[in-house]
Amino acid sequence: MRNVKKDLERILLQVQKPSRYTGGELGSVVKDPEKVDVRFAFCFPDVYEVGMSHLGMKILYALTNARENYWCERVFAPDQDMEQLMRERGIPLYGLESLDAIGEFDFIGFTLQYEMSFTAVLNMLDLAGLEVRSKDRRNLWPVVVAGGPCACNPEPVADFIDLFILGEGEEVNLELMDLYLVCKKEGCSKQEFLRRAAQIEGIYVPSLYEVRYHPDGTVAAVAPQEGAPAVVHKRIIRDLDKVFYPENFVVPFTQAVHDRAMVEVLRGCIRGCRFCQAGFIYRPFREKQEDTINRNAHTLCDNTGYDEVSLTSLSTSDYSQLEPLLNGMLTWTEPDAVNIALPSLRVDNFSKELIDRVAAVRKSSLTFAPEAGTQRMRDVINKNVTEEEVLRTCRTAFEGGFTNVKLYFMLGLPTETDEDVEGIVHLAQKVVDLFYHLPDKPKGKGVSVNVSVACFVPKPFTPFEFEPQDTMENLRRKQKILLETVRSRKINVKYHDSPTSFLEAVLARGDRRLCPMVEYAWRSGSKLDGWNDYFRMERWEDAAEVCGIDLAFYANRTRSYDEIMPWDHLDYGVSKVFLIRENERAHQDATTPHCRNHCAGCGANRLLGGACFG
Repeated sequence: MRNVKKDLERILLQVQKPSRYTGGELGSVVKDPEKVDVRFAFCFPDVYEVGMSHLGMKILYALTNARENYWCERVFAPDQDMEQLMRERGIPLYGLESLDAIGEFDFIGFTLQYEMSFTAVLNMLDLAGLEVRSKDRRNLWPVVVAGGPCACNPEPVADFIDLFILGEGEEVNLELMDLYLVCKKEGCSKQEFLRRAAQIEGIYVPSLYEVRYHPDGTVAAVAPQEGAPAVVHKRIIRDLDKVFYPENFVVPFTQAVHDRAMVEVLRGCIRGCRFCQAGFIYRPFREKQEDTINRNAHTLCDNTGYDEVSLTSLSTSDYSQLEPLLNGMLTWTEPDAVNIALPSLRVDNFSKELIDRVAAVRKSSLTFAPEAGTQRMRDVINKNVTEEEVLRTCRTAFEGGFTNVKLYFMLGLPTETDEDVEGIVHLAQKVVDLFYHLPDKPKGKGVSVNVSVACFVPKPFTPFEFEPQDTMENLRRKQKILLETVRSRKINVKYHDSPTSFLEAVLARGDRRLCPMVEYAWRSGSKLDGWNDYFRMERWEDAAEVCGIDLAFYANRTRSYDEIMPWDHLDYGVSKVFLIRENERAHQDATTPHCRNHCAGCGANRLLGGACFG
């Protein structure tokens, strides 16, 4: 197996941020390759700083390496300067722990966090010296696997990946590797291994399914072959207090996007925002006990030296034991000057007591997500937040000494009008006016309200999976309305690029007929499309034309309730009947209470074998 250490010594001084590519960080796990049975390359299809912020990689890295005979190494997409030198010198993609080429590893695994990373996956396979299509890789190893949120609709990359891991990986990953080790010792073929793997709950092998289409281009049927299950069910961890959690993280040499200790407090979400894919595919809602979280956080900070710990979840302020947790953590975070970061705060349960704890060590800006500017629009998306709650929350933040607030919104939501668009800026202006009318506002300080506006992308397994995305032309028109409505220098509006969101919508709801287009775009130069500096829409438009793909068919078309979706043979716990019911309620401007108040019958409770709440 080729080691690239000497090759790296010749080129690292020629690239930006060479520490991305050296390995050897504090906390990294190095083993003797002669003493391990299975080697796993955990590939993050983006640059080092982004990948090193990903909690899932940290968990599965430590979990796999806890097995003495298994070795997991980290692999990231090289930036363009490094890739150019690697290709010029014939240096293959390698693992950071051993500096060995990954093309001969047993597993090459990708986490699919974002549809725009699909071409980076192909580029990394090519850099590893492998054929990008699964059918052209005939040996048992390396097995190319993928998981993560985009695996809930894996069809646009189905031709490139041997198997997908659906849901949470702590148990199923090890079961898959155990099966592989048995098959390797038995001398099984790749096809035999895939047939056996398909019998593991949570494993989807796309080559074992035949897809047929109607003349109008919609899916007619997805037929399993060779004994594969008709429906593949995602895996979940039922008891989060018993699941593995790392006691150490790899501490990067260069600053990561989120460079801090992170501890999960819960999985799932009770809210049911109709646009939010994560809020549905990570159901059911499960919490850790506060003493488990406190112990995890203290151990991580002691072992890594981080002076900030993030309590991570989709909605941390919905954690039922937040007050006792923060009280317990402050007994060691205050003396050690460790900051507690609380992402994903909700405006309807944000209190003065909470802000006092957030700012106990040092203040930072606060971020909230009203998502829509008018109450009608917030009811359509089931945000269950009123304007009064938004303003009350901002008042609490201002009275607590904060002068910088960031508000997240979306543009192009179903049933949206121009008045709803203007309402985004009107709400931001009310926040500004609130600050200057406070009797005890901070003296000598001005307020800054940063408005970030994303383009709505309809996603699988949400009530809006049936909805069309706004056309790029209409999104640009609405972005212009946004800017023209701003009247205050205290409001700063930023919005996402509509071509990127359009392509994201195509890939999010696409089928496997998009695979040739993805490959053509990659061969035309698409690699790190999540970055505006590298994204070129014309490459994708050319690829679509060459491959006979109508992009609007996937992004801008309303889908009927009885249409077979490309992902309908995959089960993430939430029933299609529920999604249809929620879509109908959206068009009635009707809200649905969150899960603690009333069970809406989404179906995810069957994964727990009982009710989600007592």
